[in-house]
Amino acid sequence: MAKSGKQASKADVQTTELNKMPVSGEAETEFSAEEAAEAFKNKQSNVRTSE
Repeated sequence: MAKSGKQASKADVQTTELNKMPVSGEAETEFSAEEAAEAFKNKQSNVRTSE
């Protein structure tokens, strides 16, 4: 079977930014309950001041 000219090579796919494995701790998405409460409190105070 002939390869299509539009098909990416294995090397192209592996070096694509979206296909890279995540680096531990680089983009930390978890946060503590205290951090969540603080963010919620800040958001609530910003909403009240803009009204």
